[in-house]
Amino acid sequence: MLRTTRGPGLGPLLLQAALGLGRAGWHWPASRAASGGRGRAWLQPTGRETGVQVYNSLTGRKEPLIVAHAEAASWYSCGPTVYDHAHLGHACSYVRFDIIRRILTKVFGCNIVMVMGITDVDDKIITRANEMNISPASLASLYEEDFKQDMAALKVLPPTVYLRVTENIPQIISFIEGIVARGHAYSTAKGNVYFDLKARGDKYGKLVGVVPGPAGEPADSDKRHASDFALWKAAKPQEVFWASPWGPGRPGWHIECSAIASMVFGSQLDIHSGGIDLAFPHHENEIAQCEVFHQCEQWGNYFLHSAINYSDSAMLQAQQLLLGLGSFLEDARAYMKGQLACGSVREAILWERLSSTKRAVKAALADDFDTPRVIDAILDLAHHGNGQLRAAPKEPGGPRSPAVFGAIISYFEQFFETVGISLANQRCVSGDGSEATLHGVVDELVRFRQEVRQFALAMPEATGDARRQQLLERQPLLEACDTLRRGLTAHGINIKDRSSTTSTWELLDQRTKDQKSAG
Repeated sequence: MLRTTRGPGLGPLLLQAALGLGRAGWHWPASRAASGGRGRAWLQPTGRETGVQVYNSLTGRKEPLIVAHAEAASWYSCGPTVYDHAHLGHACSYVRFDIIRRILTKVFGCNIVMVMGITDVDDKIITRANEMNISPASLASLYEEDFKQDMAALKVLPPTVYLRVTENIPQIISFIEGIVARGHAYSTAKGNVYFDLKARGDKYGKLVGVVPGPAGEPADSDKRHASDFALWKAAKPQEVFWASPWGPGRPGWHIECSAIASMVFGSQLDIHSGGIDLAFPHHENEIAQCEVFHQCEQWGNYFLHSAINYSDSAMLQAQQLLLGLGSFLEDARAYMKGQLACGSVREAILWERLSSTKRAVKAALADDFDTPRVIDAILDLAHHGNGQLRAAPKEPGGPRSPAVFGAIISYFEQFFETVGISLANQRCVSGDGSEATLHGVVDELVRFRQEVRQFALAMPEATGDARRQQLLERQPLLEACDTLRRGLTAHGINIKDRSSTTSTWELLDQRTKDQKSAG
């Protein structure tokens, strides 16, 4: 899914880096993928077949994505622990899963119900709040809003509902009580409650297969076994707490997601997503808790994980590709308007290529969201379309073929809108003033230059010396037009003279602007 495992190619960079993604795959590190315990007794779900193959961390391979209910797919996403600003890891993970959600919804017709849990009480939150001399609730509220604004800036769609830990304490307590009642957890004299991993037996380790050994425990630990993990933490002095059957305290980290997801979706979950760093122990412990509580063999059917590998060079290269694609679309629009003169267009070939591109894109998306193949197909169509728009040496005659270019433009815009990129913004001019106003100013400036240039290039009616004199007098006008174009290039605006009578403009990225200015 959103893989970059192919050889040299521009496709993955364009989509991933344009959305803040690096060159990172979704699959497990080789050391974990080789472990023999993963995927034991995985049960293929029954229900609606989506037509998509997805890499499932539970099995370490691609599986057909089947959702339990035809009307809606259930998806739980681990949200942030809101003690600080969101970081690059959050951006990479949530953008990737947003793309998958958009593709499943808009391409394959899945109605997705997504729940995101927000950890708004935690050791880190309490520590940071004490450092800032504010309440943990105030700190969590501040950074939760900050996180949501960051996600909106990245065009990540919000979940169907956010659920905070502090607003669901009774449900979490009830969930812990159920695990204790089933003999898989125990309380201590200090008021802690732990999950008993020995009671889970060999069913623990569905995600990682070989479970890492426990970390060192303090001498005063009241666990029965070092690998047991906390469901409920007894309150420490000066800490926020809630009343419970085991005394005042607060939930452990792993239990909150299990309880919140179960509260909405019950004993079966279609999709669970999160960063690769959450697979163990967080997601592994969620599986254990939920399968014990619900007394089921398989709680979550598909676990999706991302990794992080960010590169500034990949981002820059992707920006170049995206601007290049935007340039082709501007040329195609200019052709539709009659502003671009070119030779005869092989219309039937372009219609066929558009049709085959649509088929190739959907097939690639159905194959574990294989975006390298998707973008390669789209760039190949743009390449052939661009080849048909080569400027003719003179004004061509014969029929024109604007409809096929309009269809290509529409398809490109629809696809990129699906994954959260708006190609319509490529010509926005940044600055303190209104973008619409600046856009209009550039339009008027280019139109004025076009009229001056058209006058300067018009052949004089005089002959002989008089004609040569008129051409000589008009030469400064052409030089002024060239000077204006170079000046605008320095400001990131590229004027294209389509013919002697028409000109259009587009934005340049910073590197292209510097290169053109130097030239």
